[in-house]
Amino acid sequence: MTSIFRSPQALQLTLALIKPDAVAHPLILEAVHQQILSNKFLIVRMRDLHWKKEDCCRFYREHEGRFFYQRLVEFMASGPIRAYILAHKDAIQLWRTLMGPTRVFRARHMAPDSIRGSLGLTDTRNTTHGSDSVVSASREIAAFFPDFSEQRWYEEEEPQLRHGPVHYSPEKGIHCAAATGSPKPT
Repeated sequence: MTSIFRSPQALQLTLALIKPDAVAHPLILEAVHQQILSNKFLIVRMRDLHWKKEDCCRFYREHEGRFFYQRLVEFMASGPIRAYILAHKDAIQLWRTLMGPTRVFRARHMAPDSIRGSLGLTDTRNTTHGSDSVVSASREIAAFFPDFSEQRWYEEEEPQLRHGPVHYSPEKGIHCAAATGSPKPT
């Protein structure tokens, strides 16, 4: 893996997934999208996709053999999902806090205003997924956005987004540096 030079003030990237239970309900999908925007995340990339079972198995390989693995794989392949690359000064921790605890019962009691606390149905159908570290964010972003070059983004787009001005393009579903109007192809 290539070492990526980042300024100490650089924005951090994370992967955010909206699971099939939320994507199936347009109002819930829009509510999560609005939470992302209202918490000042920059949406770097966004795509809707339907994941194959093999892709799910590969992505959740670290959980293979655990009691929930098969249920999770089947669920994630059951319908469309939305994947985001989000940027923020502390994107990973902020997104994880916004999602709330993985277990919905715990989320409802400990973080009732979190996404999982207010919208999650079960521990599998808990609305969202997010990277838990910088290393996993890089790996997970590459799995969902194979054409995205993290290094190129840090060299070309990140400084423009960090220094602004930035605007959100509802048509594209992403934030753009105001001077360019769109991200550079990766």
